[in-house]
Amino acid sequence: MRHPILISAALLGAMTLAACDQSGDAQVERALQDVNVVDETNLNDVMLTVADPNEAVNYFLRASTNDPGRIDLMRGLAKSLIRARRPSEGATAWQAVASHKDATLNDQIDLADALIRSNDWDGAEDVLDAIPPTHETYKRYRLEAMVADSNEEWSNADSFYETAVGLTTSPAGVLNNWGFSKLTRGDYSGAERLFTDALRNDSDLFTAKNNLVLARGAQRNYDLPVIPMTQIERAQLLHTLALTAIKQNDITIGRGLLGEAIQTHPQHFEAAVRSLRALEDNVTN
Repeated sequence: MRHPILISAALLGAMTLAACDQSGDAQVERALQDVNVVDETNLNDVMLTVADPNEAVNYFLRASTNDPGRIDLMRGLAKSLIRARRPSEGATAWQAVASHKDATLNDQIDLADALIRSNDWDGAEDVLDAIPPTHETYKRYRLEAMVADSNEEWSNADSFYETAVGLTTSPAGVLNNWGFSKLTRGDYSGAERLFTDALRNDSDLFTAKNNLVLARGAQRNYDLPVIPMTQIERAQLLHTLALTAIKQNDITIGRGLLGEAIQTHPQHFEAAVRSLRALEDNVTN
């Protein structure tokens, strides 16, 4: 009479072991999936930062094709296209991201950025106008300022630049842009102050150094500012100052600055040599 009971017990034990095996397999599979997700995330990050931009484009293009509709891969492709200096394609890719059901307001801002890079200022303005004013980010206001600049809406531009400066801990870039805006308007002293502020925040920002020299030269101040600079940078800034002087018909000063630039540069300074040769030819003729 005990045999059926023993058989039933044996069958129950086998079924229990099978269930344990299946449960264990499922746990292992889930763990492997988690590892794969982590590995893929790390690879995506690498592709977006240190990889060659065009290699990153190819990677995200393949990944998006294999797994269509994944917004993280779509974002990776859009960002990589911008990094690869392919703004028109990047704008199209960001449009696809912004149209996705899981898109965020920051995706809209990145779309506006891509449209500006592809010279579609009206499109960028339309995108920014559709973003609620309560969504306040540094990048949003920096782009708003650039659009206002393009429309020559100077008071709006100043307001947006000021807001953007207050929303970042690294304001050098936006201060430089704001200074260049002032420079194009002819507010040279205002531009000079902003370029100086930019360099106070980032003393290595060469574009701000060059713009500062332009602003000073436009006021016929042909002395280099007291700022950190390498010997090569000093030569380049002297060259910029010389061209500014020549443009304002201060020929003698310009000639002297060109000579100083050539002497200062540790290597052969071909651009300054060409400028001096062209100046001498024009004076002779």
